[in-house]
Amino acid sequence: MAHHPNSMSTARHKLFPAMFVVADFGRYSPHVANVDKDIVAPYKHLVPSYVNDTSGFDGRPILLYFQGAIYRKAGGFVRQELYNLLKEEKDVHFSFGSVRNHGISKAGEGMRSSKFCLNIAGDTPSSNRLFDAIASHCIPVIISDDIELPYEDVLNYNEFCLFVRSSDALKKGFLMGLVRSIGREEYNKMWLRLKEVERYFDLRFPVKDDEGDYAVQMIWKAVARKAPLVKMKVHRFQRFTRPF
Repeated sequence: MAHHPNSMSTARHKLFPAMFVVADFGRYSPHVANVDKDIVAPYKHLVPSYVNDTSGFDGRPILLYFQGAIYRKAGGFVRQELYNLLKEEKDVHFSFGSVRNHGISKAGEGMRSSKFCLNIAGDTPSSNRLFDAIASHCIPVIISDDIELPYEDVLNYNEFCLFVRSSDALKKGFLMGLVRSIGREEYNKMWLRLKEVERYFDLRFPVKDDEGDYAVQMIWKAVARKAPLVKMKVHRFQRFTRPF
């Protein structure tokens, strides 16, 4: 398991034939880790889970929310451009924030009050912000062209997320037009689906038998789905070796 983007940075080139469990592939070369061989697992969300949430469309007055580091390296340049586009928009909260001065609790409150939460690429394609949004039942708006997501072979993220290409997000009016076009009925359908799937991203352990699948069970099932392909590749690699 190499879940932090910098995990095993000196050893991963020796271990790459193994199956990795990663947060994303942002700091891996493709031959070391890739979506065909490895498992993407969720980050642990930092904000508390939103229990007994009945807010829906009418109970979330903020239309679009982002709070975090605005100036980032590499793919994170989009954050600064979006800040300049959105900072004066009505019903939008887009501001700098960090974990200091109760930043996590403030972000949790903001997400719970928002219909849509921006998840913009930073130093890596993904971050815990996406999973904080899911735990807060705030529809994620994902602007990260290289992101890979947990269990995407069995979950249709279009049912509870919006995806926007970086090039489209930087077009004046595009992003606001998109989120404003989603009415109460469509929003509530996505919001209810988000509440249904949130447990798949909750790294709760242990889990009782009657509680269904949470993140740990979903990760093991993802490993099981990958195992036959990995075995086949190992056997193909061994074609010209003698077993004895």
